[in-house]
Order: sequence, then C-alpha cells, then structure tokens
Amino acid sequence: MWHQIEQSISEYTQKPFSIKQKHLVAGGDISQAFQISNARQSYFVKVNDLNFVDNFNAEAIALQSLALTQTINTPNFIEVGTSKAYSYLILEFINFSAPSDISWYQAGTQLAYLHKASSQPMFGFDDNNFIGKTPQFNRWQSNWSTFFAEQRIGFQLELLAEQDIRFGDIDEIVGIIHNLLKPRKLNASLLHGDLWRGNLGFSHDQVYLYDPACYYGDYETDLAMTELFGAFPAAFYQGYYKVTPQESGYSTRREIYNLYHILNHANLFGGSYIEQAKQHILSLSEL
Repeated sequence: MWHQIEQSISEYTQKPFSIKQKHLVAGGDISQAFQISNARQSYFVKVNDLNFVDNFNAEAIALQSLALTQTINTPNFIEVGTSKAYSYLILEFINFSAPSDISWYQAGTQLAYLHKASSQPMFGFDDNNFIGKTPQFNRWQSNWSTFFAEQRIGFQLELLAEQDIRFGDIDEIVGIIHNLLKPRKLNASLLHGDLWRGNLGFSHDQVYLYDPACYYGDYETDLAMTELFGAFPAAFYQGYYKVTPQESGYSTRREIYNLYHILNHANLFGGSYIEQAKQHILSLSEL
C-alpha cells in the first residue's frame, strides 16, 4: 500500500517521492491517519479497510466541491486508492496553529461567502455520501421541508428503529419537522454538512475546512452545528452575520437542524445521546 501511495504522490507532483518518515497523527476515530514525508514535503494519509473506499471517494468529492467555490480553503486532494486489504485517501498536510480572533472573524465571513456562492433552487447532491460512518442520502428535492424531514430526520429514525430504539411514530415525527420547516423559503447553499470544531483548522491565520459531508440545503444547518457542542468564538458569528444577517426564527430552526446530528450520534454511539434525542423530539413536538 505505501508503495502505491508513493507512486500516487509522484504522479501528482511529477517528481519522484519516497517515504522517509511516517507517523500516526490525530485524525478522528474512524480511520487511522498518518503524516508521511520525504524529509522535504509532507502529506496527510487516511487509511481504513478496503470496503471504506466509498467513504473516501465521497470525502474527496465533497472537498473538491468546496474548493471549486474559491471562497474558503480546503486541503488539496491528491488521490483515493486501494490495496488488497486497505483503502486510503491522500491529502495535502497542513500544520495547524491556534487561531486569533481575526482568524475566527475571517472564518465566519468566508463561510458566509461559501453559502452565498453556491445558491441554487434544488436541495440534495449529485452523490450520496456519509455523515461520520452513517450513509447520508441526497436525492434531489425541490422542497426543503420535505427533504430535511424525510431524508435527514426520517432516515435516522428508521435506523434507530432497526435497533429497537423508538421515540414514537416515525411518520408523526417527520410530519412535525415538515410542518415546522414548511414556512422556510430559500435557495439551497452548498454546505460543509458536519461543521463542528474538529472539522476546521487554522494555518497562518487562514481557515481550512475538512471532513465534509456536503449537500445543498439551508445555510443555517451549518451555523446550527457550530453551536451543538459548544459555540465557536463570538468573532466567528460576527464575521458571518456581517455578510449574512441572522434571520428571525433561527433559534427554533437551530434545534430542528441539530436534531439530525443528535440522532446520528444516537445511532453511532447510543448511550446518553438516545435520551438527548428523546428530549429534543419532545421539545420540538411542543412548539
């Protein structure tokens, strides 16, 4: 596998590349992550089982989709490949550092420009992909409330039901979400889709997005997730709302949108996320 990775980098750079240094780095809890180097140039490599290649291909497509907007930085994509037993994803290696308030402000403005640059009338994506390890279906839909209620909330509830975890009648819950979002009229923005603090970093005061789960949807879903596990610094929101002022009703929609990620965590990890999902659904049912 490592020889194939050397060949891929050599073809990408049009220069011979030989791994001189290789060590594990932090890269999430799904795949192993490595920094490899020829002592001059470093690359970031994710490695997983052979059947994980679809996940890596989806990640590559999403990174390239974000990069094409030319609004916000992403690591350069090098290659997805497989060996007899493994699949791998090769990206540019970036040395991250602690951000300043100015960096956070710029991150907010650049995310807002990403959302503005990609506005279009349909919700979905050309390809299905993944949110973490969970499949994420992106069938094109002209109605946002239908898309989110069915393909996001309904699908997660069905996965939980397969584990005998139920919070009530799925159709009723989907109907509640649909009705709450029905007044929302908007064009679709290209979303990062999984925008928590672990999926962005800063280098030389520039923000980089990675590990995306892209689709076209309500820009507020990205903003909502930035608040799910503890909000980003205030400068980030100041930068975002300088470009796109906050709309009325966001605080309610934030709870709807974050239910998707809570349900996904309940599917992936169980435990306290199941009770959190239950309480979240109860509170939305009372609106």
